[in-house]
Amino acid sequence: MQEYIEIFKALSDETRLRILNLLHSAQTALCVCEFTDALEIPQYNVSRHLKILRNAGLITVRKEGRWVYFSLSTSSDSFYQAILEAIKHIPSTLLLKDHKEIDKRLNVRIDGKCLLGIQKKHLQGKSKPIPTTGGLTK
Repeated sequence: MQEYIEIFKALSDETRLRILNLLHSAQTALCVCEFTDALEIPQYNVSRHLKILRNAGLITVRKEGRWVYFSLSTSSDSFYQAILEAIKHIPSTLLLKDHKEIDKRLNVRIDGKCLLGIQKKHLQGKSKPIPTTGGLTK
């Protein structure tokens, strides 16, 4: 029963519902930078919400070099599938801005990957922005 409680707790937050909806609409794995830019919330908040969703088993994580990508869990459990189906039915008018922002953000991917970091200056914080020259940084 505890796993179901954790799922419902994870779903009880607007930002986490927005994250799940972005993963569904993007139809691809997304990195923290992309969530940060699309949702316009600080990276540390995005990371905290992703951790909660991951602990609830709603998303999975894949690491590629220094980049970490998150995607919807592929569980075939009927309860999980019903939860995803419910999230798909959140009226798109409520999430239109998120969808536009993630579409813009996905358009700056290089070879289908997020290699540029957070692009919105007001969200970059005190850390140095990653150069956007199109080349890989080491």
